[in-house]
Amino acid sequence: MLGERKGLRAAAFLVVIGPLLAAIALYGLESEISAVELPGYGAAPMVVRRRNDKVGKWLERIGEGSVLGPENFAYNAEEGALYTGCADGWIKKVAVASGDGGRPPAVTNFSYVGGRPLGLAFTPQKELIVCDSPQGLLKVREGGSVEVLADEAGGMKVGMADGVDVAKDGTIYFTDATYKYRVEDHMLDLFEGRPHGRLISFNPITKSTQVLMEGLYFPNGVAVSPAGDFLVFCETPVARCQKYYIEGEQKGTSEMFIDNLPGLPDNIRYDGNGHFWIALVANRNLLLDTLMRSPSLRKALLIVLKFMKLPEGQSNSGLLAVNLKGEAIALYSDSALDKVTVGLQIGDYLYFGFLESHYMARVDIKTHAAHPI
Repeated sequence: MLGERKGLRAAAFLVVIGPLLAAIALYGLESEISAVELPGYGAAPMVVRRRNDKVGKWLERIGEGSVLGPENFAYNAEEGALYTGCADGWIKKVAVASGDGGRPPAVTNFSYVGGRPLGLAFTPQKELIVCDSPQGLLKVREGGSVEVLADEAGGMKVGMADGVDVAKDGTIYFTDATYKYRVEDHMLDLFEGRPHGRLISFNPITKSTQVLMEGLYFPNGVAVSPAGDFLVFCETPVARCQKYYIEGEQKGTSEMFIDNLPGLPDNIRYDGNGHFWIALVANRNLLLDTLMRSPSLRKALLIVLKFMKLPEGQSNSGLLAVNLKGEAIALYSDSALDKVTVGLQIGDYLYFGFLESHYMARVDIKTHAAHPI
């Protein structure tokens, strides 16, 4: 048995190291492939003092087998329903109120959009807005009616519409995570480390787009503040979230909201009770930090990805609660959680979405609350 385990470890080592050695051999020949320094990634990650590091053991799976890659959420409180976009092109409706009393929430099909729905948000009129790759910014109606609102901004095609939220005046704010790559190649953008992303607004009255910020590092989720004076968006490879003012004296300016996150941020959602929930798709550790700080290692991985797919290695992800001042409040994570991309607290439950799972999940955080460490 011991010899068998050693053999398995050796095989796993060769699976990873073999391609990397080949990449190093090709390194000087692949001059068209490059990676650059990621600014602001030098500091050590913050330590969150209130946490639950074993939240995975309490998760209740929802819609297992029918909810494929629930990447983001939009919540309609009037219906008591959570909407999520899936990898098979479907928008699913999850009646979270039906899950009270220990019953699993009911899951139904809402609309088929055909691409890869990512960000979702409701307008004040409860119209569902969806970011889709490669279609762009969409308005989606129940039963399958899909209207493309915008697929370009600033004279450039939207490459990967990603996060979205809607202000009280109806203005839609969304990110173009990368104009260079499609969603299936998003890891190439993260490893290259160049600022291919933009923050964009869409005016539903004039049907026009405006580029608010550009030169961003894979800008991901977007969430408007409850007062409607600013929004927060996440930049995944540099482990930070920025604040952009949309009203008031500082309108049109930006500043840091929270940085040195303990993981790489994905989507961000506001829960209506003073907290933004930031999904950490991968935990920061020595291996990840070494990779992200080293353009040479990332170039080697880009060469590998050109010829083959690496085995998946992301784990220990979770959800971080942050207050309106950008202060970390609590972290819910687990070494067994893989690619958490969105989270939202509704009542006593914290709901989780994942990039590649075949279910979404929830945990009762009244019973399983984070505790000081």
